[in-house]
Amino acid sequence: MGAYESLGGTDFEAAAHVGAAFELLHTALIVHDDVIDRDFIRRGGVNVSGVYRDIAQTAGIPIPAAEHRGLSVAVIAGDLALFNAYRLIDRSGVGELMRSRLHDIFDEAMFASAAGELLDVDFSQLKSMPTVEEVVDMERLKTAVYSFESPVEAGAVLAGASDEAVRALAGFGRNIGIAYQIVDDLLGVFGDEAATGKTTIGDLREGKRTVLIAYASGRPEWIEISRWLGLPDLTWEQAAVVRRSLEDCGARHYAEELAREFANRAAEELASDALPDRARAEFEPIIETVLGRVR
Repeated sequence: MGAYESLGGTDFEAAAHVGAAFELLHTALIVHDDVIDRDFIRRGGVNVSGVYRDIAQTAGIPIPAAEHRGLSVAVIAGDLALFNAYRLIDRSGVGELMRSRLHDIFDEAMFASAAGELLDVDFSQLKSMPTVEEVVDMERLKTAVYSFESPVEAGAVLAGASDEAVRALAGFGRNIGIAYQIVDDLLGVFGDEAATGKTTIGDLREGKRTVLIAYASGRPEWIEISRWLGLPDLTWEQAAVVRRSLEDCGARHYAEELAREFANRAAEELASDALPDRARAEFEPIIETVLGRVR
C-alpha cells in the first residue's frame, strides 16, 4: 500500500485486495513454516498447531496424537490461506493484463519461498556447513522475496510506475528483507525474550544455519560452539557458552555489520532518480526500524 500510494495510485480498493493477498500468503507461509519446525508457539502465544493440539489434549487424546492433529490442522489452514490469496487478486477488479502481471509477481514469490524453505531444511540436515553467501541467498529466497520485495514490486506495478521505479523499489525490498532476516537471526540468539515473544534457545537447539553460525564455523571458537550446537536438550548454561563464543569469535559483530551493509544497499536503491521524494519519505524510515528491531 505504501508503494502504491507513494507512486500515485488512487484505486485503493484494488490495492487493498492485492495487499491482503500478500498478507494471506505471509500467513500461509509462517503457518507451514511452524509445521516444518514442529513449533507450537508464534509471537509469544500458541499458534494454529498449538491451539488444535491443546483442544485435542483437553479431549483426552494422548500428546503424540494431539500434536499430529494440531500440525495437520495447520497444514489445512495454510492451504486455505494460499488458495484465498490468489482469489483476492482475482477479485481486485483490475484488468486482465494487470492481473496477469500481478499473478507473475505472486507466483515468483511463492516459488522463491518454497525454494528458500527447502534450502533451509537441507542445510539443517547436511553435515557440511553452508557458506555465509549460501545462507544469505537462502534467506533472500525464504523471507525477503515474499515479505518485502514482491509486495513493493506489486504496489509499484499496480500504480503504473515506470520499469526503472519498479526495479528500484524491488531492489530496496530485496536488500532490506535480507537485513531484516539477519537481524531476526541475531534476535533469535541474543534478543530479549520479553520483547521478541520467542525463545532465544530454540535456534541453538535446532542448530539453525544462520549467518552467525556460518561465520563462526570458520573460526577457532567453532570447536567449543559445535560441542553444544544442535543439542535438543541444550541447557541455558550451555547456551550461554555458545553465545559468549559467538561474540568472542566476532560472529555477532559480523552479522550486525552485514545487516547494516544490506540496509545501506537498500538506501542506495531508494536514491534512484526514478523514484519520487514521496516514495523515499515512505520507505526510508523502514531502514532504521529494521536495524533497530527488538522484536
